[in-house]
Amino acid sequence: MATDSSKAKPTHSLTRRISRQDDAIIEATWAYYHDGLNQNDIAKRLGVSRASVVNYLTEARRREYVRITLDSEIFLNHELSERLKDAYGLTAALVVPSDPSSPAGSTERVARSTADWLPHLLEPGDRMGVAWGETIYRVAEMAPHLSIEDITVVQLVGSRAADLGFAAEVCSGTIARHFGAHCINLHVPLTVSNAELATQLRAEPDITEQLAAVADCNKVLFACGTVTDTSHIARTRILSLDSLEKHRQEGATGVICARLIDQDGTPIPTDIDDRMLGVTLEQMRDKEMGILVASGAARVPGARAAIKGGYVTHLATCSQTAQLLLEQET
Repeated sequence: MATDSSKAKPTHSLTRRISRQDDAIIEATWAYYHDGLNQNDIAKRLGVSRASVVNYLTEARRREYVRITLDSEIFLNHELSERLKDAYGLTAALVVPSDPSSPAGSTERVARSTADWLPHLLEPGDRMGVAWGETIYRVAEMAPHLSIEDITVVQLVGSRAADLGFAAEVCSGTIARHFGAHCINLHVPLTVSNAELATQLRAEPDITEQLAAVADCNKVLFACGTVTDTSHIARTRILSLDSLEKHRQEGATGVICARLIDQDGTPIPTDIDDRMLGVTLEQMRDKEMGILVASGAARVPGARAAIKGGYVTHLATCSQTAQLLLEQET
């Protein structure tokens, strides 16, 4: 039977075009970031427009052919960093410039800087517990792809459905994958229907082993949530709005791994504490390293409470948040 060769030619032609474009992206990236050529020079070298070169470089970033990182030491030695360390007794504080255009932009800057900072904070043998939520998810997504020898990443709280995939197992799993680390997930719900069931689950051998890993972390990465009606703990229905209001009247200021703290970092008991499966506040306190990621005015009360409560040794934040934290201590 005769073949229709006309159908094959476009496929080969398309393959050649894709190959040439990939070569151009790689060449443009190398010339710009390694050889230091400007975009006009690269355009002349490749025989394309400057706009094409801009597109090539954008695509290279998207494919992670190149990653732009900031030197953490610059921000660690910033004046606000030193003042935060002195005021709150922190081991280290990474302060990045706030985005003047939007709070969301500042949060993005802090997440990216934290992601770049993390590899410098980890050592072989570390067991890093990872919390959950949008902030930690952003850090996990932006973490560089590199291998850190003998690192274990541990999911600190049980699973709970969350907006846009911010679930605990996604946060811990993503960081572990980026760092080539062993990952220990906590294969239970964050909350169950009654305390008896929670006790039974904790006694299951596999879960007992996973909870032991949670308790054994020497470093933890977390954010301190708010206690407003639009907070993460409310949107995921861990606590009802009525319960939140009641606990706010009792002094609830922040949320660490779904558990409430007051302005001094003291735990505030709730009616779901004995039904929760995950790290306790006692286990989060006084770690070798507690890395808090905090950005935005709304996060200041919780961040301050977490620091005062002994949960934080290392803080990653933006300049506006740092200034507000310092004003709280004057």
